[in-house]
Amino acid sequence: MAEKEFDYSVADSQGTSIKPIDTADFDIAEYQDYESQLLEQNRKFWLAESGIAIYRRFRVPEVFSYGCKDMKFSLGLQLAALQESMKFKADVANFLEPWYGLGAVASCFGINYQWPDGQAPAIKKAFENVNEALDCKLVPAEQTAIGKHVLEMIEYFLDKTQGKIPMSFTDTQSSMNASSFIVDINNFFLSLFDDPEALKKLLDTMTDSLIDFTKIQADLIGDALVYPGHGFTSSRVFTGLGMSDDVMIMLSPDQYSEFCAPSMARSGEPFGGAVFHSCGNWSSKINGVKSISNLVMVDGAFSKETDPDPNPAEPFAESFSGTNVVVNARIVGDRDVVVDTVKKLYKPPMKLIVVTYCQTPEEQADVYEKIHAIA
Repeated sequence: MAEKEFDYSVADSQGTSIKPIDTADFDIAEYQDYESQLLEQNRKFWLAESGIAIYRRFRVPEVFSYGCKDMKFSLGLQLAALQESMKFKADVANFLEPWYGLGAVASCFGINYQWPDGQAPAIKKAFENVNEALDCKLVPAEQTAIGKHVLEMIEYFLDKTQGKIPMSFTDTQSSMNASSFIVDINNFFLSLFDDPEALKKLLDTMTDSLIDFTKIQADLIGDALVYPGHGFTSSRVFTGLGMSDDVMIMLSPDQYSEFCAPSMARSGEPFGGAVFHSCGNWSSKINGVKSISNLVMVDGAFSKETDPDPNPAEPFAESFSGTNVVVNARIVGDRDVVVDTVKKLYKPPMKLIVVTYCQTPEEQADVYEKIHAIA
C-alpha cells in the first residue's frame, strides 16, 4: 500500500483530538505510578550503546495554537491527553509543556507577542540589521511580559498537579532561530557574508539569555523536570536541552558548523548536552549537525504524513550508527509505514526512539511488538 501524502487540510498532522478535563478529575497518583514504572527502562535505554524505545506522543493541537494563552484550558487539555496516553503501549511517558510560542527569549529585545484570533502567537521583526539588534538594551526574559507568563504557567501547573507530574521547559529555540525572528530575514542571511563577526556576537548574546532563562525554569520545575523538553521524547532520566533550529535548512553544512554549532553546544552545556530539531529534510546537513561538540539527540520527521518534505531513513542510519547520539524519529502513518521505516532507519549499534501516532491502543500494541522484534 502506498504511503499517504501530507494532508494540508489538517491543522496539526501530529495532533490528537482531546477534550479538556477538570484538574480534579485527573488521578495524579495513577499517572505518577504509570510514569515511575517506565523510568528504569528509560534509564537503561539512555545509558545503553544501542536499542529502540517507543513513544506514543499525545500532541494536542490547541495547546500549540490559540489555547496556549489560557493556562487553565491548556492544562485541562494536557491532563486529558496524559490520561488517554496510558492506554497506549509505550516505553516513555508523556509530560506537561508550558508552551508559549517561539519568542520567549527573543522578547529580551523588547518585542511583544502578537495574538491573531484562533492562531498561535507570533512576533514581528524589530530590527533592520544585526547591528541594530546589538545596540538594543536587553531585558532579562523573566522580566518581560511573556517570560513572566511562562513562569506563572509553570507555577500554575505545579500547583494544580502537586509538582508530581513530569513537565518540560517551554518551547526552546536555538540562538540562530531566535535571532532570525528579530532581524529582517534578508539582512539576517546577508550578515553571514557581510558582517559575520556581528552575527556571531548576536548569537552569543542570545545564547546568554537562553541559558539564563532556561536555568530559571529548571530551578522552578525542580524534580518534575524532564529532558530534553518540548517536542522531543523526554524523561526525568534523560539529559540535554532540546532546541528548534529550523533556520539551518537555509545554511550550508560549513556555515552551520561555523555559526550555529558553537552556540548550540554552549546552550546545551549546563543541561547535559545539546539536542537538535529541524522540520523538513535536513539529511544533507547531517555533518554540520554532528559538529555540535556535545550532541546527545537529534529529531526529524520520517514519513510523508509527518512533514511534506520528510527525511530519508538511510542517511541517518549510516550517520548515527555507532555515535551514541539518539535519533528521535517522528513517524505519522499506519503500522506498515512505521515498521517499514524503522527497518530502514535502525542500524545497530544505534539508539533510536520511534515516535508513533497510532489511532487506537490495539494498533499501538501491535506496532510496539513489531518494532521491538526488530531490535
